[in-house]
Amino acid sequence: MEINVNTSTDINIQLEVADPRAAAAIYDAAFGLGERLGFRASPAPTTGFRGFILSLVVSQPSTVDSLVGTAVEAGFTVLKPAKKSLWGYGGVVQAPEGTIWKIATSNKKDVGPLTREIDDLVLLMGVSDVKASKQFYTDRGLTATKSFGGKYAEFAQPGSPVTLALYPRKAAAKEAGVAPDGNGPHGLVMASGIGSFADPDGYVWEEKA
Repeated sequence: MEINVNTSTDINIQLEVADPRAAAAIYDAAFGLGERLGFRASPAPTTGFRGFILSLVVSQPSTVDSLVGTAVEAGFTVLKPAKKSLWGYGGVVQAPEGTIWKIATSNKKDVGPLTREIDDLVLLMGVSDVKASKQFYTDRGLTATKSFGGKYAEFAQPGSPVTLALYPRKAAAKEAGVAPDGNGPHGLVMASGIGSFADPDGYVWEEKA
């Protein structure tokens, strides 16, 4: 069974899980993402780091703490406790089915009353060669809005709730607080208007109907 949910007019993110309905209930309790995320059944086993991180970008530390708190209540595991850093405030958690999530804000202090509003959903894909992957996606019609050589690339469209970003795999694993090794499929599929293919790192894309 498959639950199809559009994340944006450009990219539809589907997490591959053993039980889509159970996963949807867990994520609703954790983050309340609603139509921002979809799930599909997949029996394919994976081990270790899946190569990607999903990030929730929010406005202030209290929002980070609230989302981390409900995630833990829903069964998520804390990989990195929420705390201040040079760039802001954030933490990393892992869902029961294995997906790693980072919840973060660039603000180190609250700027208003508590809100659970999510400003952006970022798919950070760990890749073997950022420059090559950037060119791969550029050739398929995406426009890079940020690029820092072989260290980082970002594709975002105005008004879209989903941002696609590329990062070296080892750096992504370090960001997540896990070892970089892993085997099996990534555990997600992206549906979009840029075609059906697997990219150089094995991330699967499908043509959106």
